[in-house]
Amino acid sequence: MIDSEVVMFEVAELGRKVTKSEFKDALPQLRAELTEVQRRLRDSGVAVLVIVEGVEGVGRGEVVNRLNGWLDTRGTETHAFWDVSSEEQSHPRYWRYWKSLPARGKIGLFFGGWYSEPLLRGCNGEWDEVRIAAAASRIRDLERMLALENVLIVKFWFHLQRTQQKRRLKELRDDPASRWSRTGRDGSVLDYHDFLRTGERVIRETDTALAPWYLIESGDSRYRDLTVGRTLYQTIRERLDLGCPDCESETLSHAPSLPDAADGRLTILDHVPLHKQVDKADYTKRLAKSQRRLRALTWKAYKSGRASVLVFEGWDAAGKGGTIRRLTAGIDARLYRVVPVAAPSDEELAHHYLWRFWRHVPAAGRMTIFDRSWYGRLLVERVEGLAEANQWRRAYHEINKFEQQLVEHGILVHKFWLHISEQEQLNRFLARKDIAYKQHKLTDEDWRNREKRSYYEAAVNEMVFRTSTEQAPWTLVAAEDKRFGRLAVIDTLCDRLEELL
Repeated sequence: MIDSEVVMFEVAELGRKVTKSEFKDALPQLRAELTEVQRRLRDSGVAVLVIVEGVEGVGRGEVVNRLNGWLDTRGTETHAFWDVSSEEQSHPRYWRYWKSLPARGKIGLFFGGWYSEPLLRGCNGEWDEVRIAAAASRIRDLERMLALENVLIVKFWFHLQRTQQKRRLKELRDDPASRWSRTGRDGSVLDYHDFLRTGERVIRETDTALAPWYLIESGDSRYRDLTVGRTLYQTIRERLDLGCPDCESETLSHAPSLPDAADGRLTILDHVPLHKQVDKADYTKRLAKSQRRLRALTWKAYKSGRASVLVFEGWDAAGKGGTIRRLTAGIDARLYRVVPVAAPSDEELAHHYLWRFWRHVPAAGRMTIFDRSWYGRLLVERVEGLAEANQWRRAYHEINKFEQQLVEHGILVHKFWLHISEQEQLNRFLARKDIAYKQHKLTDEDWRNREKRSYYEAAVNEMVFRTSTEQAPWTLVAAEDKRFGRLAVIDTLCDRLEELL
């Protein structure tokens, strides 16, 4: 039974103080060190995420303001996640954090971030230990995923004794320049000991080698600020001195990591019934009927606030664009958005590969259609050697977790692979070559990819096997006959919407 302070927060530096003259003497060197390490960071390919947490009135705002005064603000971004806006409520919980992640070469300062909700709800008794543990597990997954993609995560927990907190809160309420004097908060909203107990539980479950916590005794503000500055400098410098560390103890290589070719071996694609066809007259009638059905269902989804994410992957010339056009013809243009995915821009390359997809997650009732997607990491990036082996191998888990978060928010996730035979692909390539308005669709890259078809078949086989889940399934579409493939996609989507609604 714990009578006073939670054990974890009985830190050795309790009562440590820094005099005004000591602070003044130490500051020039610290600022010079931070300026230098920030300059090195700019071209390093590393992003730095600083998370500040702690008991109420501990001075998180003072610390962040101090850091912004010491650092070049052109390379820093500060985000405070206060009340959830209506836009944020219409998206998955972590959407607002993903949008705010710093780019490589920059420093992001988060007030609480993804820790705020489990701490607050755990302290208030809204979440039990099981729910808190689940939130901590998700946080560990997220931080590991970011850390392995060159994000340095530095987490500070600022601690005050209860008597110190009472004194600090009174000073803040008496200060007309403080937000506390305007909000009228008296420190009793969150029970001190309940908050520390919840904080200890969360810290213990999220303190990892890739994203460690630094516990800072904050009774003396000068000691607190110097310790934060020195710790931040030290962690960034050590990370940059390591160059490009291999967090998973694998040998990094820029050579393509080709899957075993599927030559002569059956894959899941060999079971797709490519012989299926629909005659033109029947197609026209069925398409119109299916589009009417889809229009009614998408309006029903909009009114009930259910969003949808559709993913289209497939062979070059398999008909993704034509299928998407017939699909969207059955949806009111105000309800959907098509996101064509090409090579990432410089801004996108400066973030985790999922960042650019999180930005396009639809709001409640809307639909986002991805013409190619995050599965590029498991296909073209893998086969062409654009991703390291450790990157694409962990992407299976990362993608499944990403889609799980969408589904948990109530978003329908469905993925289509449009399949055609190698001969049919060649026929379509040659047809594009001879038709003036289609010539732009055929590139040298298309021909190169075709030469590696057996490798792509093996990669697709593994991708579908490892990422087709009950909640976010893959549908392998026989697109040898374009008409049959288009109807199959629209009807499958309608069936899933009906089931969802």
